[in-house]
Amino acid sequence: MKKIKFGLLPRIAVAIILGIAIGGFVPSEIVRGVNTFTSVFDQFIKFMVPLIIVGLVAPAIAETGRGAGKMLLCTVSIAYASTLFAGFLGYFVSVATFPSLVSADAAKAVEEAAKTFAPYVTIKIPPMLDVMSALVVSFIMGLGMIFAESDVLKRGFVEFRTIITKAISVALVPLLPFYIFGIFLDMTAAGKTKTVLAAFAAIIAVFTLLTLVVILVQFCIAGAIARKNPFKAIYTMLPAYLTALGTSSSAATIPVTRAQTIKNGVSPETADFVVPLCATVHLAGSTVKLVSCAVALLLMAGSTAQINVATFAGFIAMIGIVMVAAPGVPGGAVMAALGILESMLGFDQAQLALMITLYVATDSIGTACNITGDGAIAMIMNRISPNRK
Repeated sequence: MKKIKFGLLPRIAVAIILGIAIGGFVPSEIVRGVNTFTSVFDQFIKFMVPLIIVGLVAPAIAETGRGAGKMLLCTVSIAYASTLFAGFLGYFVSVATFPSLVSADAAKAVEEAAKTFAPYVTIKIPPMLDVMSALVVSFIMGLGMIFAESDVLKRGFVEFRTIITKAISVALVPLLPFYIFGIFLDMTAAGKTKTVLAAFAAIIAVFTLLTLVVILVQFCIAGAIARKNPFKAIYTMLPAYLTALGTSSSAATIPVTRAQTIKNGVSPETADFVVPLCATVHLAGSTVKLVSCAVALLLMAGSTAQINVATFAGFIAMIGIVMVAAPGVPGGAVMAALGILESMLGFDQAQLALMITLYVATDSIGTACNITGDGAIAMIMNRISPNRK
């Protein structure tokens, strides 16, 4: 019999359910003990975030800069433009709808849950770099490796990426359920969990609809350029969409995405180039989720000062860059985004934990949007590339 894998999403679901189930009657001493772990793990996450950015972004820039020249630049530009569009769509729709959907009590729930039970021990783990320094280092080293043709240094960064991805998969991701359990245990002990979960339901419904709107817009544009029926093209991509819903992995869905893209009239040469590349650099669905959840969590915390176009324009632009190469790592995208959320939007420990929860719980929705949009970009590139028939 095939072995059943208990993945990250089920484990986090169990952690949330368990935290809610026992939080109402567990002794305060135990809650404080669990909070000691969550406090230390929070410091570890903050220490790792700059290393994750350097370890993933620098080698990704170096590798992406090789090979296909103008076609590479054009594909990446279209993918980034799509990501920016999704981010701003998520921002404006969230600002317009969430104030009436997110309860004011939810803000107090997050704040009070984080302060009710103090940990026994507090440990500080200062990061080696702040987030902006990590970004600058990544850009300088990534571009430098391209122009200097430094194969030795590139190999070193690729090996460093292996270490970072191993740390994510072995240390960070396995402990996330315990971290989330601690947060929900603490919130439930404070008596506020029901209000927070009710707010989450509205958030998830809104950005799920937004991902569908993003796909529709992408294929309408691609259909106009490639002179294809956009609705027929979307229908052709459905197997890839459903595969992504099941696997929550852009990389695992690449074979199906490629096959369905070719069925949409894209040449195999173009599909072979665009689909694997976009699986890394095209993050429209992930950006919709992060931006929508960020707006909602700021509203819940009463931090309305950060919810302005200027702040979120910078945030969206940075997210599109920082998450490059992260989708291939389980939990890597949201981990890479944590530093930006903290430095640019002022997220605290409880808000970061809730963001992780929301992201992982809806990971397949964003992934399905990402890879379906890859098919639209491939249609555009097939029209303008030399491989077009």
